[in-house]
Amino acid sequence: MRVIVQVAKDASCEVEGKIVSKINFGFMLLVGFTNGDTLDEVKKLAKKVQGLRVFTDENDKMNLSLSQVNGEVLSISQFTLYADASHGYRPGFTDAMRGEEAVMLYNAFNKELESYGLNVYTGVFGADMHISFTNMGPTTIILDSKEL
Repeated sequence: MRVIVQVAKDASCEVEGKIVSKINFGFMLLVGFTNGDTLDEVKKLAKKVQGLRVFTDENDKMNLSLSQVNGEVLSISQFTLYADASHGYRPGFTDAMRGEEAVMLYNAFNKELESYGLNVYTGVFGADMHISFTNMGPTTIILDSKEL
């Protein structure tokens, strides 16, 4: 499982010309799953995301978590996080988990984040989404369950 965490001033998800989700401040997450991922990875990464201390405190140090700054989450499913572009120019996606399995883990991940008291908004799984956000810092953290 991979999660790209981006600190966002604002973020929104548009599907078919309509805004389906929007946050004013917090984390813009891209979430992807690979074959063999389980609920253990989901729980491990949700705990890591909720506890990340990447917001600045009164001393301008990255020391505060999302809940400490009353931030929200925009969580977007992103199978292309498991693209393999090592051969040629057209990426392959055989390492990405099939949609039927991935949607269950994606929903579980979002529920797990909510269990920490976070406000979580989502895109539409499998849809052609247009994502807009303003990255603050810029701060971008890449989390991979295989490395935790």
